[in-house]
Amino acid sequence: MIIKKSPDEIDKMAAAGSILVRPLALIEGKVREGVTTKDLDAAAEKFIRSQGAEPAFKGYRGFPGSICASPNSMVVHGIPGPFKLSRGDILSVDVGVILDGWVADAAVTVPVGQISPVARRLLDTTKAALFDAAEQCRPGNRLGDVSNAVQRRVEADGFSVVRSLVGHGIGRDMHEDPQIPNFGDPDTGVELLPGMVLAVEPMVTVGDHAIRMGSDNWSVYSQDGSLAAHFEHTVAITEEGPRILTPWHLEEARRAA
Repeated sequence: MIIKKSPDEIDKMAAAGSILVRPLALIEGKVREGVTTKDLDAAAEKFIRSQGAEPAFKGYRGFPGSICASPNSMVVHGIPGPFKLSRGDILSVDVGVILDGWVADAAVTVPVGQISPVARRLLDTTKAALFDAAEQCRPGNRLGDVSNAVQRRVEADGFSVVRSLVGHGIGRDMHEDPQIPNFGDPDTGVELLPGMVLAVEPMVTVGDHAIRMGSDNWSVYSQDGSLAAHFEHTVAITEEGPRILTPWHLEEARRAA
């Protein structure tokens, strides 16, 4: 069952999202050679709690971290720990925030210093696929339009969408219906209606789309060891069109100005 949100409830999710973008920006500023993913996790948790919010991931189904930190061939769900970043790495960072019972969820993949040309193309493509998909989050479109937008962009650029992991609805619970694959046919699936809120999250690999589970039963890797990237926004479907509730891209623009 898809739970639609009122405009006031969407505003409350946007308030959670406005907090979430700040630790993402904080982490991006701290990413450098020699920093551990545990260091990044501690900084994010401290900031989130300072805003009167809670890290949505900590304790969720037993997850021990406040963020997911997934380097290189790790696609998602990396547990923060002693892993030290090295020049040329890429790091996917996923953050969830709960404010007044409402959840926001977003992710970015950031470079550690100078990265390879293929890594740069992977990041650019995955981010572009996210915005292509968000643009499809309009009343009257269908879920397949969102999924197909990711697949079209990614495969046109020569990369693979991970098929075994999906985006999801979001609201008072982090994972609600519907599931949102990153591949599919346009004009298929559930009709999108005002009040639906979706966590849209392309997960993309340089090589094959197959994945494997790590020994910690959380971290997910590309099966062939190829680089992986992950970008995510929480997007509300409104009468006026898509409303991005986790506008980390605006934080990026402000820092670049």
